[in-house]
Amino acid sequence: MTVSPAPLNPALRLRRAARLIVLDREMRALMFRYDVPGRKSFWVTAGGECEPDETFEEAARRELQEETGIIADPGPQIAQMTPEFITVQGEPVQADERFFLIHVAEATIDTSGHTATEQALMTQHRWFTLDELAGWPEPVFPVELADMIRSQIATCQTPD
Repeated sequence: MTVSPAPLNPALRLRRAARLIVLDREMRALMFRYDVPGRKSFWVTAGGECEPDETFEEAARRELQEETGIIADPGPQIAQMTPEFITVQGEPVQADERFFLIHVAEATIDTSGHTATEQALMTQHRWFTLDELAGWPEPVFPVELADMIRSQIATCQTPD
C-alpha cells in the first residue's frame, strides 16, 4: 500500500511530524490512547512534531526514545500523509507526517520520557493485533494503519 500526500493547505501552519509504527514479535502495533477534554478518545502511533532544525529521521529517533524508552534506528520512511487536523492544544494544522516502521524484540515500554502534556493526555498504551486495529470501536489514526502494516509485511516477505 502506498500512501501519497494530499495537497497542502497554505492557510494552515505546516506541522512536520515523525510517526512510528512499532511492531513486536507477534506483529502487534503499539498505540497510545489520548483523552483530550471535550473530544472523543482516540488512539495514535508513537511520534510527534519535528523540532525546527530536525530531520524526520532525527525526530523519529528522538520520539521513539521519549515515548517508548526504545533506543533504535527508525529505519527507512515507509509512508507520508498530509492530513488536516486539530492538535491536542486546539490548533488547526496541515500535517506532513512521515511514517517509520520499527520491529522490537521486547514489548516492554517505558513512558517516563513523556512530556507534561503527554502525561496528562496519553492515558494508556497497548499492543493491537491488525484485526483489532481494523475494527476498534474508538478512532485509530491513521485510519489506514492496519493496511499499511499488512502491505509492509507482504513486501518484506520472501518466497521459500
